[in-house]
Amino acid sequence: MPRVVVDVMLKPEILDPQGQAVANALPRLGVSDVSSVRIGRRIEIEFAGEPDLDRAREIADKLLANPVIEDFAIRVVDAEDEHP
Repeated sequence: MPRVVVDVMLKPEILDPQGQAVANALPRLGVSDVSSVRIGRRIEIEFAGEPDLDRAREIADKLLANPVIEDFAIRVVDAEDEHP
């Protein structure tokens, strides 16, 4: 069944302390070629019928993301399109 995926990320100008902590830890794991890490969240919404992108955008704008410091992107995915 198709579902709507909302990816929420901090805006580029907003500091990401969690991403910075991950980036700082990578050299201890032997990874030295990563210059930056940003951490976000993924929210999956399943509608009773067909996916409603307008409704999903309204949900994301009013509830899932803080528009002052976060951006979001919406897309529809099928279970077959996703890899485990």
